[in-house]
Amino acid sequence: MALEDKRVPVTLLTGFLGAGKTTLLNHLIRDPEAGRIAVIMNEFGDVALDHDLIETATEETVLLQSGCLCCAILGDLAKTLSGLQAKRDAGEIGFDRVVIETSGIADPGPIVHTLVTDHQIARAFRLDGVVTLADAATGMTTLDRQFEAVHQAAIADLLILTKTDLVDPFDLRRFETRLGKINASAKRVHAAHGKVPPNTLFGLTAMRGDVTSADVVNWLGISTKPAAEVPEVAQLAKPAPLAGLSGLLAKPAAPLGFTPSPPATHPRHDHQISSASIEVSDPIPVNIFDAWLDGLVTLRGPDILRMKGILHVEGLQYPFVFHGVQHIFDAPVPLKSWTGADTTSRVVVIARGFDEAELNESLKLLLMRPETTPELQALQGGMMADTSEYPF
Repeated sequence: MALEDKRVPVTLLTGFLGAGKTTLLNHLIRDPEAGRIAVIMNEFGDVALDHDLIETATEETVLLQSGCLCCAILGDLAKTLSGLQAKRDAGEIGFDRVVIETSGIADPGPIVHTLVTDHQIARAFRLDGVVTLADAATGMTTLDRQFEAVHQAAIADLLILTKTDLVDPFDLRRFETRLGKINASAKRVHAAHGKVPPNTLFGLTAMRGDVTSADVVNWLGISTKPAAEVPEVAQLAKPAPLAGLSGLLAKPAAPLGFTPSPPATHPRHDHQISSASIEVSDPIPVNIFDAWLDGLVTLRGPDILRMKGILHVEGLQYPFVFHGVQHIFDAPVPLKSWTGADTTSRVVVIARGFDEAELNESLKLLLMRPETTPELQALQGGMMADTSEYPF
């Protein structure tokens, strides 16, 4: 039986400038179904707080009647989270999860790093998912002009498309197709006037010991339904399992009547992004995986925008899920509640500045089954070397 992870789940809310984060937050903090959420924002002025919604207020925090708690970042994020946890432990405030709002041009990577690498923070909080808002009305131009927007889309677990009512269906389809090429594994939903059901935002990660096979499939963005059963938009959002391997699947044809856009004044930043995925049906030798991962991170760590997967390792009873941003990786989580005979490992990589063929060839190394050599036997200290229980 898997140990319950009692750390506070943290959702990172990011998105394009003007995409509607403030509108979404306004709906979220007023919705009783959202539960007790501590919302960390740059400043209280970012969200309009009506006096009749406020229960109590201090210089640092505002408690709303809905049960949500709004907190402005004072100094760095680690101090803000530590302060919230201390007050929670002392019984001064109560919350069940945290939502961190980033500024429109912020790189979400450093926040993910803080949650993983700060020992005190990592013992009390865990990343529950990255939510990116994408403005359908101006999104194509934003992706052309701002690499930060491309990065935000690439790192997302969930992409929320806003202002979809302001664009015609064909332009919306083109925008979704472009987002799918940047990050095929992210789920996508359309906001209704800036609002989505609160539960849509939460429980996005599979980095939990109690996840099911369906949770992992959703997290990795793999559709298990036949194409005829999947809605057209959903097919765009979910890649075929081997879509990342060159030459295995035919390229989809362009829609009839497609008229190419005029060349952008600014370079297409998403041309710098490559994504690939692979499925390995048999358990992978631990030294093969660690050699592949160590080599990739050592040589190109800063260019790894996102990596995640489920891994079945030779000699281990349970599969593991893993997740990393650049060279920083969460501790792998053993899925002790996993059932079934499927031993397929699945790995998804989203990277910057890679040649697509290079990324695909790198993933194919996981298919290797060389004879044991002294060099491979001597390889120690990789991600899978320590499979002991973690204290959270």
